[in-house]
Amino acid sequence: MVTVGQKFPDFKLEACVSLEHGKEFKHISLEEYLKTGKWLLIFFWPKDFTFVCPTEIKSFNDAYGEFRDRDTELLGASTDTAFVHLAWRTHHADLKELKFPMLADAGKKLSGELGILTTEDQVALRATYIIDPEGMVRWVNINDLNVGRNIEETLRVLDALQTDELCPCNWKKGEDVLHV
Repeated sequence: MVTVGQKFPDFKLEACVSLEHGKEFKHISLEEYLKTGKWLLIFFWPKDFTFVCPTEIKSFNDAYGEFRDRDTELLGASTDTAFVHLAWRTHHADLKELKFPMLADAGKKLSGELGILTTEDQVALRATYIIDPEGMVRWVNINDLNVGRNIEETLRVLDALQTDELCPCNWKKGEDVLHV
């Protein structure tokens, strides 16, 4: 399993990026995001057309501006195809106005390299990765399939990582860091 302190695996995947006819899909690579010099947050969900997943995707979308304020790009991903992503976005009210791409890891190459595929169904676990501008994994969080993520905690950890300081338990942006 890829973990903290390791390089995030290189990828080039098709993504659903829009509902506009003729502009629905685009190939996206890690390399293009690393060139921006920004942080990157990639989160995986098990399957489209399920129940917990859209609540998380909507929450990330609602917090999109907060991630952008932290110089961080967002990518969502599952092992569904880009066409399934498009169908889901088209038919689910909470997903129509997404501000970030939905990566299609249908070949399960990236999920497999990350070590986040379930044994039985071979779908991605609810994994979240914070990747620094050099491509290093700085935080990983993996939830059971039945439990959604906490976006506020993800933002708190991102804030702490971006201080490049020692941050105590339950630290929040604006609080004192540890001085040793």
